Amino acid sequence: MSNPFTDDVDPGPAGPVAARPAETFAEAEDALLSRWPETRLEPSLDRIRAFTELLGDPQRAYPVVHLTGTNGKTSTSRMVDSLLRALDLRTGRFTSPHLERMSERICLDGSPLTDEEFVRAFNDVAPYTHLVDAAQPYPLSFFETIVGMAYAAFADAPVDAAVVEVGMGGAWDATNVADAAVAAVLPIAVDHERYLGADPVAIAVEKAGIIKQGSVAVLAQQSVEVAEVLLARAHEVGATVAREGLEFGVVSRVPAVGGQLLSLQGLHGRYDDVFLPLYGAHQAQNAAVALAAVEGFLSDQALDEDLVRSTFAQVTSPGRLEVVRRSPTVILDAAHNPHGAEATAAALEDSFAFDPLVGVMGVMADKDYEGVLAAFEPHLTHLVCTQNSFERSLSAEALAVSARAVFGDDRVTVEPRLDDALDRAAAMAEAGERDGAALGSGAVLVTGSVVTVGEARAMLSRSR
Repeated sequence: MSNPFTDDVDPGPAGPVAARPAETFAEAEDALLSRWPETRLEPSLDRIRAFTELLGDPQRAYPVVHLTGTNGKTSTSRMVDSLLRALDLRTGRFTSPHLERMSERICLDGSPLTDEEFVRAFNDVAPYTHLVDAAQPYPLSFFETIVGMAYAAFADAPVDAAVVEVGMGGAWDATNVADAAVAAVLPIAVDHERYLGADPVAIAVEKAGIIKQGSVAVLAQQSVEVAEVLLARAHEVGATVAREGLEFGVVSRVPAVGGQLLSLQGLHGRYDDVFLPLYGAHQAQNAAVALAAVEGFLSDQALDEDLVRSTFAQVTSPGRLEVVRRSPTVILDAAHNPHGAEATAAALEDSFAFDPLVGVMGVMADKDYEGVLAAFEPHLTHLVCTQNSFERSLSAEALAVSARAVFGDDRVTVEPRLDDALDRAAAMAEAGERDGAALGSGAVLVTGSVVTVGEARAMLSRSR
């Protein structure tokens, strides 16, 4: 019987391999990438537990704010991190995947590890990886190894709090060797179907695993069935529950130039006239969850209103409706499942008036790209199908086959090279303006995958 977690994987080395210290960032990166990739999983915490035990259980050296959900984890993590740092706490932040560089995954005080710090973090744990490999049926994966690096780096700093985003799921995610002081669950929808299933309730059971005894469970608004799963888990472990729409939430939001103006109800206070320089109702919801998570972390303490306003006014979330260029406007958004694409599409309608809006899309073959295409179709004038450099990327022509069924033949163009796709889309946006639309109203949306967006971001930054 096929096993989606272990199919086509090498069971790992038969014994320990001598660890040679990395001297450069590239050597550390290569060593990590030589391990099981993030898409090859075996649902167990045995390896990461063995690993962190050898490291001295660094994840127990500081309180953790743990985040799961289908979309919004990284944006919310960045907001939580910013608020904690505004309170003069030293923070560690772990997020995944990265946009451009692997070191983005491990941040101290809001900044990614430098190359030297990343190499040091790798070398600190590398000797122990081979001991775990030798003792386990399967070797440590890339993700398990970098989680261990992050936890050890945070303990070494040391940090006052760690903000940790799950990689996939919750209960058996490698990050879950930590017991969260605050467990935040963002909206749950279907993603990673091969591993988590196509049933939101089953997915919720997995994600609920980050809610631990004594934690504060901050729950974003969910479907009734999903909410019941999360509340049952919280009751089972005796967690304190804070629910969006009841104990906290978005009181009001008004789109504004460069973002939106919010009123937020927290667990211990209300915060009005909060400017958030991010677009869309989903980011307002993320802000409410982040605020509640930090208030929950502080137990019974409201935050200073001016501190909240000044902190949110400086929040960034690269690759999430990020405007990176003008003339024509180029927006990057890492939506890679229907739920995320629908939120992005709603934000585009809410906050922008582009005409024409040309899409550049490159997707992973194992994602529900038909659902993503359907979500964007009403909002895109034309779609340029492309692909990224990752081995799981769907070919541009294969994407175009599905796209033509949704958009029609005359609204789909194929450009396999991402740089050519960006150039073609920009030309279309500018030509659309000449054909009658208002000057400066044309734009390009790059979307479909975190990898596609990251590669586009790097290309566009180099060409400025």
